Amino acid sequence: MEYIKKPMAIEQRSMEIIAPHLASYHLGPVETKIYSRIIHAAGDVEYAPLIHIHPQAIAAAQEALRGGASIFTDVEMVRTGINKRKLASFGGEVHCLIADADIAAAAKQQGITRSMAAMRQFGRALDGNIVAIGNAPTALFEVLRLVAEEGVRPACIVGIPVGFVGAADSKEALRENTLVPYITVEGTKGGSPIAAAAINALMYDIDDTRF
Repeated sequence: MEYIKKPMAIEQRSMEIIAPHLASYHLGPVETKIYSRIIHAAGDVEYAPLIHIHPQAIAAAQEALRGGASIFTDVEMVRTGINKRKLASFGGEVHCLIADADIAAAAKQQGITRSMAAMRQFGRALDGNIVAIGNAPTALFEVLRLVAEEGVRPACIVGIPVGFVGAADSKEALRENTLVPYITVEGTKGGSPIAAAAINALMYDIDDTRF
């Protein structure tokens, strides 16, 4: 059986297959890249009508990335999916505290999830940086609390937690916020590969050199 073996050729062909499914959405060039990478990561064109990009999200996120912003994630799977060498080329790095022993202890003491405790610990460190949440609705709820109650101001929130408990509600709350630009997917769909795909799309639009 003949099949495509080169990674970039596989990616290019995938984007060609996805493109017709986006034709009716009248997307800009960067929006198209974000939509395409999300759909590519999910293997599901039904994501298209569920994706929401705040009007200022792309400009805010890319300005932050160009300025060396870091990315703060809820779980290691998001960190794994982000192209860290590409991010480092801009001067940023990825932070995740989910496996930190102190975070685990704090979460147990406070009766909250570790991802929620991690975001609480990040606190003001989120200012001017990018939050990428791909698993835990509680993490997204906590970031939104920090924004509303403590004045924390990430440059952009990529909030795409997945699941049947809290995910849809947390993403709806993200869309209702008027303080921080966002990229999200409505409903129960989402996940770490989807959040990472959105981040990578933003970076590759700035510089598509692959490491």
